Amino acid sequence: MSEYSEQKPVMEHLYRRLERTADALCLNRMDAHWCKTKEEALDLVKSILKKGATVTTGGSMSLKECGVMDLLRSGDYQFLDREAVSAEEREDLYRKAFSADFFLCSSNAVTESGELYNVDGHGNRVSAMIFGPKEVVVVVGANKIVSNLDAAAERVKKIAAPVNAMRLSQETPCARVGFCAGIKGDMAAGCICEDRICCSYVVSAYQRIPNRIHVILVAENLGY
Repeated sequence: MSEYSEQKPVMEHLYRRLERTADALCLNRMDAHWCKTKEEALDLVKSILKKGATVTTGGSMSLKECGVMDLLRSGDYQFLDREAVSAEEREDLYRKAFSADFFLCSSNAVTESGELYNVDGHGNRVSAMIFGPKEVVVVVGANKIVSNLDAAAERVKKIAAPVNAMRLSQETPCARVGFCAGIKGDMAAGCICEDRICCSYVVSAYQRIPNRIHVILVAENLGY
């Protein structure tokens, strides 16, 4: 039996899971799509954005891995680039994001029930997802799809928070030991630490404004 034949049932199962999740997001009035590759995801992002639009992002490894960051820096958009300014200027840029045409980011987890689950330290990403930018584009790898909100919270505590704390060189217990200090507690349980990156918890479910949030699910692992 070829390697392709062995992998085909696994991939078909994954595609059905992504399709099911996309359907659930649509029921919550988000514009959801799924695709097989990050190259297809990039094409979908291009189809949603409008040339000349003001765009900005939250911090996201998923966007970098898909080539979205290179797209935004292509000159076709008015890009409010958080990586091109000083720390002092970044605070002002975060506020300008609320008047952007498009805000792009990923999600810490997406449930099969059609919910986006996100946890922030500073809060600029989750606040922009909720209100301000005219449209939000969320690119999510298959590794972030979970069964429910309990699994989403566990994913953040065991994977997303520790890895991101290490990536950002934060002096948190999870960066040192590899998992959240409050892993056996409730959703918001965690460390008492000035560098804590898990401060604001947001679940995006049914939306009042239909199709303001675009979600692109990708059948590849992206980000943390």
